[in-house]
Amino acid sequence: MNKGELPSLSNYSSRKEWEDACWRKLLKSKNSLVLLATSHERHNLIMRAAVIDGINSGKKYRQIAEELWLSPQTISSIKKAVNGSDYKSYRERGKTERKKKIYSHYTASARRKFRGRPVRTKYGIVYLP
Repeated sequence: MNKGELPSLSNYSSRKEWEDACWRKLLKSKNSLVLLATSHERHNLIMRAAVIDGINSGKKYRQIAEELWLSPQTISSIKKAVNGSDYKSYRERGKTERKKKIYSHYTASARRKFRGRPVRTKYGIVYLP
């Protein structure tokens, strides 16, 4: 990809429109993805394409997971992407979609009833019979 081949940002009303135009331009170029993507990113793209192929051929999640060594969560999120929404990794979904853990101010040891009489030691409270 040569200098100046990407469209100018000033030609678009939003950054999203510009990114979409750049992506279409990159897809037309044969060498650009090889130059821009790391081996890890290429691996991820190939795995996602293999999952889509497996889903389209009617394979079950478990079979795809065993063949490609992927989790059912990954396969599910890729299937959601095929059905119309953008692909989001489990980590990305955790920022917005998953429920936040609520930690109570009581710990398990505070709610537990101990038997015996408490004796203070340098290691903490020990309960003796």
